[in-house]
Amino acid sequence: MTSLRRVRLSLACTVAAACIMPARADDAPASAAPAAADGGDIIVTAQRRDQSIQTVPMTLQALSGKTLSQLNVNTFNDLIKYTPNVTLGSQGPGQGLIFMRGLSAGVAATQGSGGISTFPNVALYLDDQSMQFPGRNVDVYAADLERIEVLEGPQGTLFGGGAEAGAVRYITNKPVIDQFSGHVEGSFGGTAGGAPNGSFTGTVNLPVIRDSVAIRATFYENHEGGYIDNVASAFTRLASDSGSQAYGFVPSPTNQANNGVYNNDALAKKDYNPIDYTGGRIEALWDINSDWNLLVTESYQRLDAEGTFSSFPSGSDFQKLGSLETTTFVPSYNKDTFENTAWTVNGKIGDWKLVYTGAYMDRHVEQQQDYSNYSRTAGGMYYQCTGSATGFGTGATHCYSPVAYWHDDIHNRHHTEELRISSPEDKPLRLLAGAYYEKFEIDDVQRYFYGTIPTCTSALIAAGTGCNGLNQTLPGAAANEPGFEPAGTTFGDDLQRGYRQYAFFGSVDWDITPTLTLTGGTRYYNYKEYEVGSQFGTSPGACFNVLVCTLPGYDVDLGANNDHVTYHGFKSRGVLTWKPRPGTMIYGLFSQGFRPGGFNRGPKPILPDADGTPQYIRPNGYKPDSLTNWEVGLKTDLFDRTVTLNLSAYYMVWKNMQLQFFNPEGFGNLAFVTNGANFHVKGAEAQVTVRPYAGLSIQGGATYNDSKQVSSPCFVSDYPGSSTFGQCISTAVSPFGNVGSRLPLSPRFQGNLRARYEWQGQNSLNWFVSGGVTYTSAMYNEPSTYPSGEGVTIPSTALLRYRMPGYALLDATIGFRRDNWTISLFGDNLANSHASTFTSSTERIKQEIPVRPLTYGVKVGVSF
Repeated sequence: MTSLRRVRLSLACTVAAACIMPARADDAPASAAPAAADGGDIIVTAQRRDQSIQTVPMTLQALSGKTLSQLNVNTFNDLIKYTPNVTLGSQGPGQGLIFMRGLSAGVAATQGSGGISTFPNVALYLDDQSMQFPGRNVDVYAADLERIEVLEGPQGTLFGGGAEAGAVRYITNKPVIDQFSGHVEGSFGGTAGGAPNGSFTGTVNLPVIRDSVAIRATFYENHEGGYIDNVASAFTRLASDSGSQAYGFVPSPTNQANNGVYNNDALAKKDYNPIDYTGGRIEALWDINSDWNLLVTESYQRLDAEGTFSSFPSGSDFQKLGSLETTTFVPSYNKDTFENTAWTVNGKIGDWKLVYTGAYMDRHVEQQQDYSNYSRTAGGMYYQCTGSATGFGTGATHCYSPVAYWHDDIHNRHHTEELRISSPEDKPLRLLAGAYYEKFEIDDVQRYFYGTIPTCTSALIAAGTGCNGLNQTLPGAAANEPGFEPAGTTFGDDLQRGYRQYAFFGSVDWDITPTLTLTGGTRYYNYKEYEVGSQFGTSPGACFNVLVCTLPGYDVDLGANNDHVTYHGFKSRGVLTWKPRPGTMIYGLFSQGFRPGGFNRGPKPILPDADGTPQYIRPNGYKPDSLTNWEVGLKTDLFDRTVTLNLSAYYMVWKNMQLQFFNPEGFGNLAFVTNGANFHVKGAEAQVTVRPYAGLSIQGGATYNDSKQVSSPCFVSDYPGSSTFGQCISTAVSPFGNVGSRLPLSPRFQGNLRARYEWQGQNSLNWFVSGGVTYTSAMYNEPSTYPSGEGVTIPSTALLRYRMPGYALLDATIGFRRDNWTISLFGDNLANSHASTFTSSTERIKQEIPVRPLTYGVKVGVSF
């Protein structure tokens, strides 16, 4: 069954359900606990206990499950339109990193991210399960959620090392013991210039044993039609290519395989990039007695993203392309599946509450992407051309196919356990204490299929035909897939990486007076981090005209570097809260955050001096960085609660920022991470809700961030025998950026404004109309250390710096409710903006990830 037929069937099922199911007044999914307190304040657990959002002394955003449905929020790209101060550096679905308050060091290429990228500095949670990952945060589909919480600023005391800059928490609806209920929702629509879309979500809450056991089950399927066209294109080697010039190669039909004719005709098609989310969740709740219960949850999700989500301003043969067009020559996809089992025990010991929670996630990612544009560079042609110039044989240069790609296979296992105990919340002195354990494992097999020189056989070797041997993982080194690599694999990594962590934390709230509260807390953490595996590559002396490559001086046993390290320390938090009158709170906050360090793929001499002597030994690893935040804020209700106003201002110090290098200025062709400069960030945020009269609500938010680099470290020559030993190494590009420069992916201003009006119409129809606008100002994609990509036709590095202009998005919905069903018409990105959300050169050509074009449709929902 095609995706289009599936989504049509889903919508039909929804309409049918509306006709046969018993009525229920509420149009939103049922939840185990009320989502809001008196006055509509959302209840959150940002401080590990139930509180109104208006009483939590920190900058916090939250959207209820009902609001998420009204705003058509399904994926993280949908969410960030309504959460200013949150940005996403993404190559496509399931391939992004979340940033808050502009605390970003840029985004590197997706390939190999599981093995070589830094850990994120924003934590992502599904209930109590950590879901973040280097370069690839899980894109959790927003089905049957009670709310989403966005905790801004360091959360190191209660949420640990992944929450250096903040946390995003998806809180699911829980089973209800004494109520049979459910909700079914489906939509169908189109994409301007693209293919149809459709979605279906079904939830049922079923009491199994009266007053004791209930089960809640949710299933979802969402199809987003493609909108990027892979246009027909040739790939013609030119004498002006940087690789041709490096090897003195003048292309002609006689010195290339297939007469130099290569095209993507077999893959050219419209709407090249459809996405499918399929998954579900089943939860079982057992009320053991009045004080104890057990919740067990099983979640599953599969994300299948086909094609590429970047458009090329210029195609692979330098032709000018349209705004939503690309030229790729190899099938591309990203398949991302996770299974997660979670368990939580809630109970009481006397008046004290106890929570024990744990989870185990198993995630598998398989991605393949075209990399043919790399073939214009010297590095790309090195793997594809024989002759004395490249070293693969003798004589004149002869080149084979430029069609190249990379393939990444990642397996992630994530196990967490946490125990929390808290004292009664109605006392002037309140205590919270806990212990935490985490085991995080990554198996990453990254292969680069650049090699198009024929693979050797005994017959080819005997005939003297130029050929390359098979690569292999380094014998004796740890490997996920030991042995020979597939034909055409010229370079790759097969590694295992991870850590074990234990931590202890505590927090105390003391009501000094009925209106003045002092909070203090700290966390002790202990990380034991490791990395083992091997790196393999291709060289003429070891691979040409042999069956198997043997590179004892090139292949790397990562285990031989003793990549084991322990990090430990304390991170703390302090808050002073004053409530001068009911409905008003003023607070001052101090908080600290951090994230763990990591390892590179072994030390290596780089940055040669004028005599060709290396000056610097590429570091084997990098240390944790840290963030300190000072914040003041006001939360208040005005005009008899018709206006809610939240204001905050903050000053943050980011020290020893983890920075990835992949520059052409002598740094070598392998990315590595080291600790870099310090940054200061000054910012402010405002949130306002206005309810001028019954039925009308207006909500808005705005943020301003001013980030500045305040230090300019250098690489100190540490290679014995170098003429610059012990001195700062001079390079053509300032390696750590310049003092006063801004952080990347850090817009100075973000804001949104949305309104919703509901009124009673004729024939028992309850009408509603809503609309919203969001704006993100201009920003850069990478730090100032990287060379500008403006005007560059063939990038010599995968990390060029581009300025991305600001953009605005418009959304609107109109519909009505009657009895137990709801029908609405919606439109997202009404102006059909194609603005770039992330511009880069990670695939060795300028590429832009555009905003999804105008989407429109009808949505039908029914509750029972």
